[in-house]
Amino acid sequence: MSKAVRAGVSFLASRVRRARAVRRDAGMVTSEYAMGVIAAVAFAAALYKVLSSGQVSAELQGIVGRALDVRM
Repeated sequence: MSKAVRAGVSFLASRVRRARAVRRDAGMVTSEYAMGVIAAVAFAAALYKVLSSGQVSAELQGIVGRALDVRM
C-alpha cells in the first residue's frame, strides 16, 4: 500500500470514528437538559414552600411595608 493510500484510509477511519462518537453522544444533551429541568422544578417547589410559610411571609411583608413607608 502506498503512502498516499494509507493516509487516505487513515483519514477516512478517523472521520468514521468521529461520526460514531457524535452519534453516541446525541442523547446526552437531551438527558442533561431533562435533569436540569427536574432540578429547577424541585428548587422552585422548595423555594415556594419556604416563601409561602407564615413566618417568612410576614417578614417579607414587613420589609416591603418598611420600604414603601420610606420618606423621600
